[in-house]
Amino acid sequence: MNLAPSDWDSQRTFLAVMREGSLSAAARSLNVSQPTTRRHIESLEQSLGQKLFIRTPSGLIPTETAQVLLPHVVEMAAAAEAFVRAASANIGSAKGTVRIATSELLGVEILPQRLEPLRLRYPDLLLELSLSSKIEGLTRQEADIAIRTLRPKALPVSAQRAGYCEVGLYATEDYLTRYGIPHSIGALALHALIGPDRNPHDTEVFCEQGMDFAPHQYRLRTDSHLAQLAAIRSGLGIGACHEPIARQSGLVRVLAQEFSYPMEFWVVMHEDLRNIPQIRVVFDHLLNTLRQYLAE
Repeated sequence: MNLAPSDWDSQRTFLAVMREGSLSAAARSLNVSQPTTRRHIESLEQSLGQKLFIRTPSGLIPTETAQVLLPHVVEMAAAAEAFVRAASANIGSAKGTVRIATSELLGVEILPQRLEPLRLRYPDLLLELSLSSKIEGLTRQEADIAIRTLRPKALPVSAQRAGYCEVGLYATEDYLTRYGIPHSIGALALHALIGPDRNPHDTEVFCEQGMDFAPHQYRLRTDSHLAQLAAIRSGLGIGACHEPIARQSGLVRVLAQEFSYPMEFWVVMHEDLRNIPQIRVVFDHLLNTLRQYLAE
């Protein structure tokens, strides 16, 4: 093998092909020509002395070697992006790029309207929003700051608790007018339920609350909390929702005594980043604005 450690172009092209599934799609994502993409892959294969893809009429199939190399090049890409963000920082001023990782629900329903004051105060800040549930991304610096509903453990991070909100069961007023209000957890079996699909944590929480229904008893199952909220708002049935979001959406709570649990919110960043001005500014803003939101 004669692979130069600095041959990042070929390795970046390899990652794009793995993500996009074809040379043409990878070329478009990298804004280069398809012949350039092919040349990079062929050069990388020659350096490694191994094939990375099997060419078939339906497209490229990654080899076992490609699958083994993928997590390493993903980490390299994350490090390169972190390098660019750090290089964009102006020492002593809140300028540059800050990448925030959070869930779909928080990223769509809560954060956008609370980022506007930050943008007005610091017009040179550039924000990236990554909708992900993996706290591990902070250790690889895939994100600068994360907002999570579980406190991270055994990681080199700085975490601050913003507060908590109550999670309960909700439905639209129209749905309850049509199908009636359930007066016990058991009575939910007669209703259209909206709940988790394959998420073990959410399924465990539902079971702890007494909702250990069989999968076929749910009218809609999805692990996307954003999709669950959309289904509840559309009147498809009864499902779990954050109390502040439900209140703002005009949803009606049912079985408040039988189904209720607190959900904490944590703002987290890697220890190594806490003294970078733009990251500190965004961290403090997110922590304060979430505390205000949860106190309303």
